[in-house]
Amino acid sequence: MHAIEMRRIVKQFGSVVANDHVDFTAGAGEIHALLGENGAGKSTMMCMLSGVYRPTSGEILLRGEQVRIRSPKDAAKLGVGMVFQNFRLVATLTAAENIVLGERSSFWRGPNWMKNKQREIKGLAQKFGLDFPVDRPIWQLSVGEQQRVEIVKTLYRGAQFIILDEPTSVLTPGEADQLFETLRTMKAEGKTVIVTTHKLKEVMAVADRISVMRKGKMIHAIDKNDTNEKRAGQAYGRQRDRRAARTACPNARKDAARGQSA
Repeated sequence: MHAIEMRRIVKQFGSVVANDHVDFTAGAGEIHALLGENGAGKSTMMCMLSGVYRPTSGEILLRGEQVRIRSPKDAAKLGVGMVFQNFRLVATLTAAENIVLGERSSFWRGPNWMKNKQREIKGLAQKFGLDFPVDRPIWQLSVGEQQRVEIVKTLYRGAQFIILDEPTSVLTPGEADQLFETLRTMKAEGKTVIVTTHKLKEVMAVADRISVMRKGKMIHAIDKNDTNEKRAGQAYGRQRDRRAARTACPNARKDAARGQSA
């Protein structure tokens, strides 16, 4: 049984078909790379799994049970968390305040409650190798630190299915290596990790399985151990279609923040 299964997924935006009868599976304790150029449809697929979009048609199953994900709030209840390219953080709040944002009465329980939450968040962050100052406002953090806050936010909310959309696009090479170690820790915890990317070398460094999308279709799905970078590159094709539509969660920041805090 797959941890995640998406069957015959179609997503249309007017006359544009972003996903054309796409099948996708991912297992528990697996790092799965969804590989493709801009416009391939990979981020749109994950936006449906995370509740930002709804499929035009098709089915989504989690642990073998069909689910209906109508919003990011629905996705969060089902254990799905997504770290978007555009972070959903309030710049004037601290890292810890952003992470607990949306909890009922989260800022009305006194300073001791927040101090306890800071300790809890520090422990969770350290467990997954994610270092950032929990008591500092977001605007004072580096981009890499802000991404770590977003990742811890998904973990704090109990996510078992974690999606990262082009996560290394904002990171230095050293930060990318640290992120890969975090993903391996998630894998060891039995979580399902999906990384959307167009960077083949990173895929070969961290992924267990690779699914290749092109122009809204699933082209190939392989185990990394059954291939090498050259063969994976041939499957990838490295064919850029500059006319392809970029439909990757344009309102993700607003929609996801609304759904998560509702």
